[in-house]
Amino acid sequence: MLRVMSRRGDDRITWDAQKVETHDPEAMAAIHEAERIFMDERKKGATAFKVEPGKTVERIDKFDRTAEQIVLVPRVVGG
Repeated sequence: MLRVMSRRGDDRITWDAQKVETHDPEAMAAIHEAERIFMDERKKGATAFKVEPGKTVERIDKFDRTAEQIVLVPRVVGG
């Protein structure tokens, strides 16, 4: 799952990792969309974190399609 934090809460893109491995068209479309969003948000300055149960949250710079959950936090702008 890719979660993008925003003023509205968070937007989510989900995919089935097993179906991605079998190249299921719907799962592949979801993962490509998640990768696109990840790259776009990172270019805008968002910070990405890989979140997995029982593990320490890890900051990441590249999309990890095997991650259970990736959280994107937009750049905080002061004012």
